[in-house]
Amino acid sequence: MKHKIEIFSAGCRACQNTIATVKKLAGSEHEVQVHDMHQESIASLAAQHGVKSVPAVVINGKLAGCCAGRGVEENVLREALR
Repeated sequence: MKHKIEIFSAGCRACQNTIATVKKLAGSEHEVQVHDMHQESIASLAAQHGVKSVPAVVINGKLAGCCAGRGVEENVLREALR
């Protein structure tokens, strides 16, 4: 199943690492879109998804469990992409 993955980023080192990790795990099987939280419209979209901190990953419109706390948990993200 192909997933739509959205990454909400502020451009910081942690965000860059998350983008790299997600792209590595997603490969060509899934659609990955990176959103810049410095844009007001993107910040509003993030709020609609329940994003409270960045980096944050949304998979198929739902905030991923890997981003519920601080940072991304690779094993939780990997499971979400199955």
